[in-house]
Amino acid sequence: MFSGNLYVISAPSGAGKSSLISALLAKNDSKNMMLSVSHTTRSPREGEVDGVHYYFTSHDEFEQLISKNLFLEYAKVFGGHYYGTSLPVIEKSLAAGIDVFLDIDWQGARQVRSKYPAAKSIFILPPSISALERRLIGRAQDSQEVITNRMAKAVDEMSHYDEYDYVIINDDFEHALADLEHILRAERLTVSCQKVQNSALIHQLLVK
Repeated sequence: MFSGNLYVISAPSGAGKSSLISALLAKNDSKNMMLSVSHTTRSPREGEVDGVHYYFTSHDEFEQLISKNLFLEYAKVFGGHYYGTSLPVIEKSLAAGIDVFLDIDWQGARQVRSKYPAAKSIFILPPSISALERRLIGRAQDSQEVITNRMAKAVDEMSHYDEYDYVIINDDFEHALADLEHILRAERLTVSCQKVQNSALIHQLLVK
């Protein structure tokens, strides 16, 4: 079986990370790639579906999974709610040859790299601070106070860009999407991947 690749994608809020992932999945065969669905202990919001937006679980159940080391990464955020990525789900998807994307922050990315060094990490940067702020304002989703807090947090988040394997500057969306696709294509062409995907052909070519 051709193993899939695990990708960690991080960015400050407003850099376009979620839009790029959504566009990538819409443009390509969804059977071969997927966005990981996180577990959380918070209650579902209006319109959210269990197993689609999140796997909603109780606080006690989440901590039992922690004790069994069944999370690839997890965090307890402000408000006391847990969020985490199921290790068995990721392993099953990768074994089926599916590329899996984790939409997580730099702290979660560190946890993933420590447990799964083969993961590839991508950081999305905005073309400028002013462009980032314009995008946050343009979404019309947050108050000015929230936007100010997101902007203050963004600088700290972006300071960790050099911990990642790849950096994409999302100035032009289509260009950034093409960059993301090229990374995936290149990773599929590594020797380790090709040895598995084309093992029969390689064997035939090397028979004397």
